[in-house]
Amino acid sequence: QVQLIESGGGLVQAGGSLRLACAASGRTFSTYAMGWFRQAPGKEREFVAAINQIWSGGRTLYEDTVKGRFIISRDDAKNMVYLQMNSLKPEDTAVYYCAGRSGVAGLRVDQYTYWGHGTQVTVSS
Repeated sequence: QVQLIESGGGLVQAGGSLRLACAASGRTFSTYAMGWFRQAPGKEREFVAAINQIWSGGRTLYEDTVKGRFIISRDDAKNMVYLQMNSLKPEDTAVYYCAGRSGVAGLRVDQYTYWGHGTQVTVSS
């Protein structure tokens, strides 16, 4: 069982930056692919970014609208995954969720087994 706890959300002006962090419990963190998803009010949860295990190359995946603005990274020694968000836009406003799964990183919500409770990101115009 893996528990995920997100932090780092908040209120920021458009054009600003935030760094989200996700702390994972357990000794098998390095074996999981990790992802970030977001859910805006009235919308479905959607993929943002994902990163594979370091031993498999650490390949990263990004949703098209965040490419070049967001960076996902992981620190297996600390059981942490991060999402650096730059050039934030009002449309990035959502609750951001950390997720984990065995196997390769995926783009779909149903591919992930473990989920955090989310952290709110609000971008004002």
